[in-house]
Amino acid sequence: MHQQHTRSDFRSDTVTRPSPEMLAAMSAAEAGDAVYDDCPTTSALERLAAERLGKEAALFFPSGTQSNLAGLMAHCGRGDEYIAGQQAHVYRSEGGGGAVLGSIQPQPLPNEADGTIALDAIAAAIKPDDFHNAMTRLLALEDTFNGIPLPDDYLQQATELARAHGLATHLDGARLMNAAVATGRDPAWIAGWFDTVSLCLSKGLGAPIGSLLVGPRDLIERARRVRKMVGGGMRQTGYLAAAGIYALEHNVERLREDHARAQRLSQVLREYPELGAGEAQTNMVFMTPVAGFDATAFTGFLAERGIRVGGYGTLRWVTHLDVDDSDVEAVARACADYF
Repeated sequence: MHQQHTRSDFRSDTVTRPSPEMLAAMSAAEAGDAVYDDCPTTSALERLAAERLGKEAALFFPSGTQSNLAGLMAHCGRGDEYIAGQQAHVYRSEGGGGAVLGSIQPQPLPNEADGTIALDAIAAAIKPDDFHNAMTRLLALEDTFNGIPLPDDYLQQATELARAHGLATHLDGARLMNAAVATGRDPAWIAGWFDTVSLCLSKGLGAPIGSLLVGPRDLIERARRVRKMVGGGMRQTGYLAAAGIYALEHNVERLREDHARAQRLSQVLREYPELGAGEAQTNMVFMTPVAGFDATAFTGFLAERGIRVGGYGTLRWVTHLDVDDSDVEAVARACADYF
């Protein structure tokens, strides 16, 4: 771990700060005007991302929300429809941007416990070509989903079903690299099932800001227009892009450390049945305390010890590069004292 800290912050892997090495790369970056497409470091990041994910082109965005929005709007026009999970980030947690800004109708479907959407539910939700209906254009999936990688066979079955019905496919792959590391799959293999993929750099990969949309060049050029429209055309992004390059070159394999710590954290929390903690498959542990347990008192006790955790009702613990073994052991000691 590279940051000295006085508290253990498990709220999210978005709380990380750049390492000294990443800051050095940012400081040394060559920057141009990215709106004019003459920022060499931003272009280098986009080429690297496209290569790593096996796509023609990539585009740098300030946030995953904006990257997903541009993906939706590149695929769908006014009055079109996209299918997504009821609990999917792109449907539930991005301000309704597809509907508000793209006039795209969402068709949410229930997520199964493993993050999948039942194939028969997807098939049933695809609208017939009738002027009474919105035109179903896109299937949007999420990987990882609540820290769970989507199963290999499901990636194939769901995307093949979509294509058989003439739908395009988009992946909210904010934590795609976590999924790849956990499953042993090449990230390009996962991305290969989808037309477009959004990848976040500022979560477990440790960059301070930024996401990438990758896909066919024509769709990425449509997304470039959307990015400008919604205010995402930034100028000297080379400094941020340098952090993204460092993240992709140095911080992917180390995600294994986060996964191992999440597994250890799960073991600690599961010693206390009242907490209702689940197992970790990547870098997240979800905890749904049993009825009657005072979760507010428990999280307050943790906060007094400098331990921060996120969520309401169901609590989410997230490991990342600014959490080390001592932080996990601090949770173990705090739980032992509390109970």
